[in-house]
Amino acid sequence: MVSSRCSNLKKKKQIVSKESKAKKPIASRGKKEKKDPNKPKRPPTPFFVFLEEFRKTFVAENPHVKAVAAVGKAGGDKWKTLSDAEKAPYVAKANAKKVEYEKSMKAYSAKQDKASDDAEEGSDANEESEEEEEDDD
Repeated sequence: MVSSRCSNLKKKKQIVSKESKAKKPIASRGKKEKKDPNKPKRPPTPFFVFLEEFRKTFVAENPHVKAVAAVGKAGGDKWKTLSDAEKAPYVAKANAKKVEYEKSMKAYSAKQDKASDDAEEGSDANEESEEEEEDDD
């Protein structure tokens, strides 16, 4: 009796799983835009500024530990124990990098706008020359 119940349960689970798979709409994946290699990288957070420095000291103290996860975990634990005053230099460095990033993004955006304006002007000039050719006919 117990074995028949188990087999019935397995059949029901299979049926339910088939139904749930059938009902899910298939998500169409659009093509991702390619990243522009000239675009500036986003600035690091204060934690990542701290982690750069911490990683050097951790590896020097623990040369046998090769796992990246171990370094990250130790860095996270250390970051949690730091007071706001101890975190302040890392916050200042991160803010400086953020300001630098914003400047470079403005320059990058200006280049992109100029390039798109040039492309639009070129297409406008082509349209005007085509219209002139049509008028001549």
